[in-house]
Amino acid sequence: MTTKLPRATHEGRVTIGKWALHAFNLDNGIRLFDQPSFEAVLGFRAGEAAPKSLEKIATHPIMRSNPLATSANIFTRPIVFIAIGGKRSQGFDSEELITICRLLLKARELGILRTTQGLRYAQAAESLVVSLANVGLSALIDEATGFQRDRDRDALKALLDKYLKKELAAWAKRFPDEFYRQMFRLKGWEWRGMSINRPQVVGTYTRNIVYERLAPGIVDELERRNPKDERGERKGRHHQLLTDDIGHPALAQHLYAVLALMRIAPNWRKFKSLLQSAFPLKGDQLELGIDD
Repeated sequence: MTTKLPRATHEGRVTIGKWALHAFNLDNGIRLFDQPSFEAVLGFRAGEAAPKSLEKIATHPIMRSNPLATSANIFTRPIVFIAIGGKRSQGFDSEELITICRLLLKARELGILRTTQGLRYAQAAESLVVSLANVGLSALIDEATGFQRDRDRDALKALLDKYLKKELAAWAKRFPDEFYRQMFRLKGWEWRGMSINRPQVVGTYTRNIVYERLAPGIVDELERRNPKDERGERKGRHHQLLTDDIGHPALAQHLYAVLALMRIAPNWRKFKSLLQSAFPLKGDQLELGIDD
């Protein structure tokens, strides 16, 4: 049975010091450099038996018990993948590059490196480590390949999928009557019970107080999945899209906290201030959303 090769989803050039390394993100989550880039940054020259040199360092009596020694066999296990253009290629996990650098620097520290070639490798490793100081290698690759934008979008989608169902669930009461009683009290409106139609602006207030503060991006996704029709009506309530394991517990917890703020606030203006302190929105959405 043929093993399916991973495929590159993004690629780009990562500049580290004097090197421009060809980097890839694979569909299995691995970030790697192609083999020429990997060898060049370690100071390997054409025709050199670099893998054998690393193996010799790793098997030295002083080094072979060190956990870093196992990284020396990386060249015997390249990662074969399909590049974006469809070409079969190979490279090495970016994290392995740092491990090899540590191996070479440790070998130099222990006095194992005695040849000009070995010392050159260690010097290249030191230059690379210095160039990477305070810079995350994964972040560099993700930025260079454009994967960062997709990663952030995918992360938001994964978050929303935890909170929201694909289809509307059966209706169940989720907002306690007190939520609306307190809103009417704070606004100075006459409360005539749940059976009386509430002002349309109550929906705007609820959107801002609850859904805009429940999770990042959740309002836009709710309105995409539960849009208004030509009459301005929705198929169901937004909370019918919340998942049972994440969405509904999060809604309940948020409502309990909001009710606590409502109970202690003497008026709408004070409640807005408390709400913004406890569950802040960026910019001026609060003022635009629930002011008169």
